[in-house]
Amino acid sequence: TDEIMQQEIRPLVAVDIIEQLHRQFAILSGGRGKDGAPIITFPEFAGFSDIPDEDFLNVVTYLTSIPSLEAASIGFIIIIDRRRDKWSAVKASLTRIAGAFPGNLQLVFVLRPSRFIQRTIADIGIKLYRDDFKMKVPIIMLNSVSDLHGYIDKSQLTRELGGTLEYGHSQWIHHRTAIENFAMTVKTTAQMLQTFGTDLAETELPNDVQCTEELLSAHTDHHSKLKDELKLAVKQGATLLTCIREPVTRSANSKLSPDELENVATVERLLAQLDETEKAFDQFWTKHHLKLEQCLQLRHFEHDFREIKLSLDNLMEGQAGFADIGDSVTRVEHLLREQKQLEEKGQEPLEKAQSLALHGEQLIQNNHYAVDSIRPKCVELRRICDDFTNETKKKYDILGKSLELHKQLDKASQWCEAGIYLLASQAVDKCQSQEGAETALVEIEKFLVTAKEHQLSNPKEFYNQFDMILTPEIKANAQRILQKLEDVQEMFDKRQVSLKKLAAKQTRPVQPVAPHPESSPKRASPKITRPAGSEAQRGTDKENHFFFHVCLFELLVNTITFHLSSFFSHIINELIETERVYVEELQSIIEGYASEMDNPNLVHLIPSALQNKKDILFGNLPEIYEFHNRHVGAVVVLIFLKEIENCIENPELLARCFLKRKEDLQIYEKYCQNKPRSEALWRQCGDSIFFQECQRKLDHKLSLDAYLLKPVQRITKYQLLLKEMLKCSKNSEGTAELEEALATVLDIIKSANDSMHQIAITGYEGDVSELGKLLMQGSFNVWTDHKKGHNKVKDLARFKPMQRHLFLYTKMLLFCKKREENTDGHEKTASYSFKNSLKMSTVGITENVKGDNKKFEIWYNGREEVYIIQASSVELKNTWISEIRKVLTGQLEACR
Repeated sequence: TDEIMQQEIRPLVAVDIIEQLHRQFAILSGGRGKDGAPIITFPEFAGFSDIPDEDFLNVVTYLTSIPSLEAASIGFIIIIDRRRDKWSAVKASLTRIAGAFPGNLQLVFVLRPSRFIQRTIADIGIKLYRDDFKMKVPIIMLNSVSDLHGYIDKSQLTRELGGTLEYGHSQWIHHRTAIENFAMTVKTTAQMLQTFGTDLAETELPNDVQCTEELLSAHTDHHSKLKDELKLAVKQGATLLTCIREPVTRSANSKLSPDELENVATVERLLAQLDETEKAFDQFWTKHHLKLEQCLQLRHFEHDFREIKLSLDNLMEGQAGFADIGDSVTRVEHLLREQKQLEEKGQEPLEKAQSLALHGEQLIQNNHYAVDSIRPKCVELRRICDDFTNETKKKYDILGKSLELHKQLDKASQWCEAGIYLLASQAVDKCQSQEGAETALVEIEKFLVTAKEHQLSNPKEFYNQFDMILTPEIKANAQRILQKLEDVQEMFDKRQVSLKKLAAKQTRPVQPVAPHPESSPKRASPKITRPAGSEAQRGTDKENHFFFHVCLFELLVNTITFHLSSFFSHIINELIETERVYVEELQSIIEGYASEMDNPNLVHLIPSALQNKKDILFGNLPEIYEFHNRHVGAVVVLIFLKEIENCIENPELLARCFLKRKEDLQIYEKYCQNKPRSEALWRQCGDSIFFQECQRKLDHKLSLDAYLLKPVQRITKYQLLLKEMLKCSKNSEGTAELEEALATVLDIIKSANDSMHQIAITGYEGDVSELGKLLMQGSFNVWTDHKKGHNKVKDLARFKPMQRHLFLYTKMLLFCKKREENTDGHEKTASYSFKNSLKMSTVGITENVKGDNKKFEIWYNGREEVYIIQASSVELKNTWISEIRKVLTGQLEACR
């Protein structure tokens, strides 16, 4: 590295002592002695003795610092010109130089006074005072410049000393000032580049696109400005170099003095340093700029990845929610259309994901610095695309199987219906004759030929063929249709037996009686011979006609009863099957997890955050288990299951089971209220070794949190099953009890839901449990109007609604602001920040607001404060008004 850049700038520069230099009491003309010693001349100067010591020392120090170290080490030659002065001036000059000259001296030449008397005095004085000057170098007294030429060549002396050396003091000062300014510029520029480089090296890369773009722009602008500074500095140095070389350029005979040559070398050295500095800086900038550009590419890639990942997650979530396989041909065809729409909807995000993954691979191939961050994202994008494609294909396969299955079921069902219709449509009168019976038999035989086309295959083969999609519902429906096929086939068999008997040749002149179906075994077919005659014949015809219609009526009644009772039985059977599994799962949770938390052998595996919080994690799960699983003496009895099983023969009694247990089912509301706290604790501790060990021992495929959802799913299951039964029993016996049972379960679900919202209220200083029962809760647009408020505030409030979540209690109406926050990467959880409250004992209500049928008013203190509330629908508004009216009416009655 160049020494100029490493040294501190010299203490003295020309600008600092410019006035003293211009006085020209000492000059560095550029001349050299025979051995290359620099010459410093002290020209004749009338006021030399009056120069302040500081000024003299500064000028002499500055002049001795200019020659190179090599030249200065030889020693300086001093020429003191005092030809027009007195001995006193010579003495003063020698004394000052001897006492303050900072450099090495080689020789001192004194051009002594030219006047005779002064010359004589000088000769005597130098002999007397030589030792007083304390100079260790020779002092040579000269009478004239010609004597000086004997020591120093004329080419190294200025014209004032009889030489030929061109020297202009003003130009010399100008060059020195310019060189020093240029040196300062070079150093400053280098420092600026170094500072900028340090800043770049210490800059942390931003984490988003906008900040990265701003940083890249700022650094590029700064780089451009520094490059401009470099260009100016180079231009300044080149101009200075031209000025120093100007005499040589102007005249071929001119030569630069050693000092001027040193000036040229100095400027060239500074220019070279600039060039080296610029190259080093450009190399650093190239690397830094590349990293910034790659950082921007990475941030764009990450931003696009987040957006596409969100789209893909939504797509996969939609696909995951697409679990229905249909319960009919129409439904399956509808699902296939929906699947097609989902597939078409996914094409754009899938193409974007593939394109982004390809872009990421290109970044990796271009040696991007963040390969370890880009490659996993590319893998993830391609994995999701493959998962969606594979899952879509699987969905199509399943739905195709489901469509084939339901088509077979429909064909079988249609064949049964057609068979029943055929049996019912065969005229009794026509079947009484041999010809009519034979015709009916032919019809039946032709119809039975079609059985192979439309009936289901062997039940075992059928179940094996469609095993992958046989849900309990579909299996129950298939069993129902298979049973129906057997029943219809049996009907045909019985009808064929009867018709074959009628078709047989009769040897007796009597009319045979059609046999009664086997469904009435107590009535045997009459085979007695009646007396011949018209009366007997007519009686037999009437009897046969009556028996046939009884058969047909029983057939239709049995068919209808079969459909309805089969549906109800299916619901109750499903409830029984799932209830037993549900209770077993509750038992495994309590014994395999909750009880193990008290196991001293496992206590070291339990996280500290979970200590003494078993009741929070499991809530009142033991209470729910105890409700379903009672100990009667030493025998364990599934009470609720037993009651449900008693309803198999009488499905209408199911509603009474729920009404009987109305109070007991409230435990589910308590469980749901605790669920948010339980989930928060699970998110904090769910990854612990303790839970993994418990899951391993239980051989559970799912983790604990999935099983903790079972009670919530169970109460919802009760609701769905009651709804299904209610759909098929409208206006029939037991409908009212079913409706009441469903209302009971829905009220539990609503209370649990409202309670989960209630516990998320923050900022309310009172105790919400003292506000009475929570009747309603929901989000609304709210405008406020205060009589005491400023008009501008009122006008602003009129046009800009607030989003508020209202909680209606029997004693208070709370206004809260809903906030949603992400919790450790999980889905958003809502909280409600308390803003205001109104006592229900002091409010009034205006049910209709002009201009909007979804608005109503709640006012306070004689309409001093008015809250205009806008619901999302008229129905919701009417529901709230009804509840508020009940509260106000109840308060009025209480006052009376």
